[in-house]
Amino acid sequence: MTTGSIMKLVVLFALPICIGNVLQQLYNTVDTLIVGNFCGSIALAAVGTSSQPVEMLLCIFLGLGTGVSILVSQCIGKGDMEHIQKVTATATSFLYLCAIPLSVLGLFLGPLILQMMQVPEDTFPSACSYIRIIFLGTLGNMGYNMNAGILRGAGDSQASLLFLLISCVVNIVLDLVFVAVFGMGVSGAALATILAMFSSWIFSILYIKKKYPQMAFTWLPKKLDRQVLADIIQVGLPLGLNNSLYSVGHICMQSLINMQGTAFIAACSVATKVTGLANVAINSFSSAATTFSGQNLGAENYVRLKKGSLQIPLFSGLFTCLSGLVFTYFCRPLLGFFTNDTEVLELAVLYIRVVLPFTWAFAVFNAIICFVNGIGEVKFPTVVNLLMLWAVRIPLAYLIARFIDGTYVMASIPFSFVFGMISMFTFFFTRKWREICWLAAKQ
Repeated sequence: MTTGSIMKLVVLFALPICIGNVLQQLYNTVDTLIVGNFCGSIALAAVGTSSQPVEMLLCIFLGLGTGVSILVSQCIGKGDMEHIQKVTATATSFLYLCAIPLSVLGLFLGPLILQMMQVPEDTFPSACSYIRIIFLGTLGNMGYNMNAGILRGAGDSQASLLFLLISCVVNIVLDLVFVAVFGMGVSGAALATILAMFSSWIFSILYIKKKYPQMAFTWLPKKLDRQVLADIIQVGLPLGLNNSLYSVGHICMQSLINMQGTAFIAACSVATKVTGLANVAINSFSSAATTFSGQNLGAENYVRLKKGSLQIPLFSGLFTCLSGLVFTYFCRPLLGFFTNDTEVLELAVLYIRVVLPFTWAFAVFNAIICFVNGIGEVKFPTVVNLLMLWAVRIPLAYLIARFIDGTYVMASIPFSFVFGMISMFTFFFTRKWREICWLAAKQ
């Protein structure tokens, strides 16, 4: 990422992640497709409403994984392989310290969070079963994300695609076996998901050990460097707390959705699968932005850093805008794959037409945030992210539900996207960015 055409490198880096994101969406969509067609709308609502509690409890530690990725990218830019070994060893030890207790905690907290979310009575038993099984796969989930972050920091985005391909195939096959053949319902879908998570994690370890022996990667905890752990926490904890508070906000939004009934929950569940497919480029360009800024900061290449700050968000926004318009136009036949329920289908179409045409603003916003995170400035994006959710999206959603119509609560999402994008542009007027511009001018 430190030499050559910026956008060519970014696109080549982002393309495997983009394909991987399609697979990730397919990974999630298969559950919805099979459950929706074999188990009905109540089971579909259970799978849809259970994702937020899992996200809330995992996201702090996934944020720390992003911190590991940023440290690796900066070490790569400096060419400091010895420090990378310390980072990966500490990350492995920290993974086990976090994942195992979290699996146990999730078994007890998951159902309590579902109660707080006002999950309908007909949906609650299935949602509770799903969430408990999913938490048993915490180690595989966190392990895969940690290893994928290490590889992205090293500039290897193709590996994540390979891991996801394996995971996706395992998930599809086991979903069909457990749900369609054995009739295990929601529990079968959850079991298929966690086995797929573990398969991708195990394969990622094998890959790193063979492809990057210089990292001295290990299966089990080996050594935890206190200074490296402090660095990981300093960079990753604000990201994780930001993600966690953001996830709490999503639970508040999900509670509003749950209050509209099972049909609306199922509609939002299938609609988000389509919007996820339309928005696959967002995470791809954002991951590239983090690696790009981290490596070029480590290499002290400030001219290139300044150029990338403009080009990457622009390309991400343009691609997402085109994709969003296409998926909005063809949303009805796409949604037909998930459900034959007329009420669910109409509500899902409404959701997509309100939200999807405006996700280009979120693409620009997220690319800038990830770029800024890559240079180690995590506090500014955290504040903006929280304001976008807690000062705009949630209050506006409650006002819509209270005074207009609860089936339009998703209208608050586009407003928050535009607010977040405009707010992140103000980073380019901060003292930190002026220093980088001054260094770029000197070069």
